[in-house]
Amino acid sequence: MKGYDERSYGAFWAADYDQVHGELDPAGAVETLAELAAGRPVLELAIGTGRIALPLKERGVEIHGVDISEPMLAELRGKPGGAEIPVTVGNFAEADYGGEFPLIFLAFNTLFALLSQEEQVRMFANVARQLTPDGLFIVEAFVPDLSRYARGQSVSVTKIELDSVQLDFGRHDPVNQIVDVQVATFGERGTTLRPIRLRYAWPAELDLMARLAGLRLRERWGGWAREEFQADSRQHVSLYGRP
Repeated sequence: MKGYDERSYGAFWAADYDQVHGELDPAGAVETLAELAAGRPVLELAIGTGRIALPLKERGVEIHGVDISEPMLAELRGKPGGAEIPVTVGNFAEADYGGEFPLIFLAFNTLFALLSQEEQVRMFANVARQLTPDGLFIVEAFVPDLSRYARGQSVSVTKIELDSVQLDFGRHDPVNQIVDVQVATFGERGTTLRPIRLRYAWPAELDLMARLAGLRLRERWGGWAREEFQADSRQHVSLYGRP
């Protein structure tokens, strides 16, 4: 996708992010993360508009964040309590998080916003450097489903309203494990285009990245409710820590 870079997602998505993803209930993630935090500070990589961070703050969790997108952070800061959350502005693959944390998490497939294997490996190493000796790094991501692509392409209807329809147009590069998606909304107000570029990785590939950083897989769930991860699971929540 020509012209797409690490700041493109926030630039195109920030203003409508909460509305578009309004059906995503963060309650399960918030409950589990608050329990694992056990009163200790937590760092969210790619904190965005605060979909998870703000409910954690309301639960009394000391939450910190990292994000590269000023438009996304502007949305966060405009919400009650959002401006009180300490946030480091930068690429979470290389940024100094401002200290060591006992719990660092990366939710909603955002790991795949790092667009090369090298950058994803660098991210694991960066997290490991800033994780306390007994800390946990938690990753939520989808399990790739390549069956959705025919001849390297896909088109799907994701939302239908009385006055609009939303379609996802996708193109798959299996060599580089890159997916380019254009989320198009057609309606009375015209056409809105929101691009996404992802570099997906399989769970086993992430486990190897973690090992290169000195971390090991502790647990893997099929979701935030700690359901069993199975062959047909569409997502995973993976917990990494030092041996």
